[in-house]
Amino acid sequence: MIEFIECRGAEAQRFFFCGLRYVKFLKFGISKFCLYLVIGSLFFFLSCQNEPKQATTPTFPTTGNPAIDGLSKEIAASPNDPRLYAQRGALNYENEGYDEAIQDLNKALSYDSTNVTYLHLLADAYLDYYQSYNAISTMKKAASLYPDRIPTLLKLCEFQLILQKYDESINTINSILKLQPLNAEAFFMLGMNFKEMGNVDRAIGSFQTAVENDPDLIDAWINLGQLHGQKKSKLTPVFFDNALKIDPNNVSALHAKAAYLHNSNQLPAAIATYRQLNIIDPTYEEGFFNSGIIYLEMDSMKQAYHHFNLAVQTSPTYIMAYYYRGLVQEKIGQVEAAKKDYQQALNLNPEFERAREALKGLTD
Repeated sequence: MIEFIECRGAEAQRFFFCGLRYVKFLKFGISKFCLYLVIGSLFFFLSCQNEPKQATTPTFPTTGNPAIDGLSKEIAASPNDPRLYAQRGALNYENEGYDEAIQDLNKALSYDSTNVTYLHLLADAYLDYYQSYNAISTMKKAASLYPDRIPTLLKLCEFQLILQKYDESINTINSILKLQPLNAEAFFMLGMNFKEMGNVDRAIGSFQTAVENDPDLIDAWINLGQLHGQKKSKLTPVFFDNALKIDPNNVSALHAKAAYLHNSNQLPAAIATYRQLNIIDPTYEEGFFNSGIIYLEMDSMKQAYHHFNLAVQTSPTYIMAYYYRGLVQEKIGQVEAAKKDYQQALNLNPEFERAREALKGLTD
């Protein structure tokens, strides 16, 4: 009776060759059947050792988002395609699924580690998910791979600015200006750094250079208007108007102009500008809220209430709008309604002391 012993790898190979040597010395009395049985069994055993394992098909839970679930099916069919992971990562990012986006983009990069688009999007996902170290590290990796790529360097200096690494951001900007001495966006970012550092004059100079090199750079015009407004310059409205000449419907430019008009006590003009803003964007709750503040300053309670109410309707979690609507209602004698608004503000932010004190003043 022949006993088969399980063995693997090198041990199996030794067993096979030893078997062959042994067969050479078998007595001729052994039947050919037994000989073939031994050799055939050995070949079968070794061939089984070399059979590749079947890859398991990845499975993904359904999300209820047809686009994401569709990509998951495509990934299951083509699990080694980095583009599919990147596309799903982008969709997850758009839907604020930051964990999933980060996983997908890292998977895409495991197949295509130098893809700058994947690196940029991964850095955005990290930053929005409050993983600032990973965000800046990812952008530094992208810049090390593409040291002459202007969009990558601009994104890196923007991240450095956001994380208040001003010296590093300025160094990155200088690298850009060595490559492109007249790059308007680099001068704009330089102005943003100086603005954040409190150096108004250098910020103005940088923004001015930015618009000289690109007169259509709206954000630079807006910042020039804001900084000249701080200096009480009579030229301030010109900068906002220059931005609005480029795009009359630009919400940021309209808001900045309205805020300037408010701060300079041009209240009817400020209200008109906020009204124009809300015609363009009826969902812009700040426009309604700020108009309410101006009407409150003008002692126009009916209009103030109306605009705070619009702000709350537009954004049901707008804490300050509830507080100020309560304040207006308290002033006009609607005490119970005022209490409800103060309480709602506290429900949204239990540490909101002004609302707590106002509510206490009505209940004591």
